[in-house]
Amino acid sequence: MTGQITRRHMTECQIHGILANERRRAVIERLDASPGTVTVRDLSTTIAAAETGESPPPARVRESVYTSLHQTHLPKLHEVGVVEYDRDHSLVHLRPAVREVDRHMDVLNGLGITWGEYYRSLGVFGLVLVIASLTGLPLVGAVDPLLWASGTLVTFAVSGAIQLWDDRWRVRRTVGQFFRFRDRGHR
Repeated sequence: MTGQITRRHMTECQIHGILANERRRAVIERLDASPGTVTVRDLSTTIAAAETGESPPPARVRESVYTSLHQTHLPKLHEVGVVEYDRDHSLVHLRPAVREVDRHMDVLNGLGITWGEYYRSLGVFGLVLVIASLTGLPLVGAVDPLLWASGTLVTFAVSGAIQLWDDRWRVRRTVGQFFRFRDRGHR
């Protein structure tokens, strides 16, 4: 890939500037879902298909997306260290700095709400069930509060496993980077 980017902390303003554009968000989401390096052509086709809802997307839209990625969005993401963009070979992949941006991109789950909203709701619901059981509320009070608490914890565990499966490429990449970093430190 082309020249190395020196690692620096991104400002909130830079992060919001990145996320302010839908195509840049789409680039990060698509690369997050793909392990390794992706061609700009494949990336532009995927984004054009998502924008138009057509597969394959119309050639004019695909070309427009390709041009905007090549001339504007990928260079900007490369400049702040979020992606490594090789203009000569039209290849792109995420860099570790994407984690700073990811913290601001709360991902929707299959229910159409963010995982954060889901976990907060589950926690409140579990707490309400336990309190209702302890106070002897009809129906709910017939079940031991420990059972409600255990059921809520099992639901948290299953949900966490589902979320990890949904984010498996991101998790795999992060774990791989951790071990590569650790191995370099022991040499």
